[in-house]
Amino acid sequence: MTDLPGIVITGASGRMGQMLIKTIQESDKARLVGAVERAGHDWVGRDVGEAMGGAALGVTVTDDALEAFSKAQAVIDFTAPAATIEFSKIAAQARCVHVIGTTGMSEDEIAQLEPSARHAVIVRAGNMSLGVNLLMQLTKKVAAALDEDFDIEVIEAHHHHKVDAPSGTALMLGEAAAEGRGVKLSDVEDRARDGITGARKKGDIGFSVIRGGDIVGEHDVLFAAAGERIVLRHMATDRAIFARGAVKAALWGQDKAPGEYDMVDVLGL
Repeated sequence: MTDLPGIVITGASGRMGQMLIKTIQESDKARLVGAVERAGHDWVGRDVGEAMGGAALGVTVTDDALEAFSKAQAVIDFTAPAATIEFSKIAAQARCVHVIGTTGMSEDEIAQLEPSARHAVIVRAGNMSLGVNLLMQLTKKVAAALDEDFDIEVIEAHHHHKVDAPSGTALMLGEAAAEGRGVKLSDVEDRARDGITGARKKGDIGFSVIRGGDIVGEHDVLFAAAGERIVLRHMATDRAIFARGAVKAALWGQDKAPGEYDMVDVLGL
């Protein structure tokens, strides 16, 4: 087992952190070698398995990311933009694959990952699932086939704890649609409608956001024209699909040259 790639999980106490730990424990292709939490968190210093309410796993939660990363071949990071930027620097220093599932990153924040990618592999995606990445490719193809008589709307729903909107996945789908049409999303996106907004502008790509309950993640791409509609849909019912995709990315990156990659690369789509 010690020859399997070792993976560190950041934000270990979070929902995705715990799901990632469980996924690695169930995998016969990777092993858990570290768990990181912020300084002062009550999990720091405890065995991560016991902190999760189960049996000891022999991995102590630490707030020293460099120490944890130095023992690993990969780190999987579903935290927050500022933390992810700092983790990218440490992962580059440790020369381990950095898999980033953090959402809500601005273009400036994403640009701050570039120096790290010169020294280590970064795999970043707004969504790690196979189905969503297939949906992206379909969205691009349909958008390329239809003209502006078809309005495009990306509709997404998530649980009430989610802090960013639109979701990273929704923005990925919007980018795919814009790429299919040969335009920049920033030039045609419509993210907010409230009050008397006037008629929809032809060619715009709109976003609609739903937050409620325990919805794991639902994404529709609607192409609507006079007399007909096309709807592409992906529904996630188990957060484990994102964890499995992230572990797959961590393993895929082991023999790759430093640089920035995404799940399309991982899945060979």
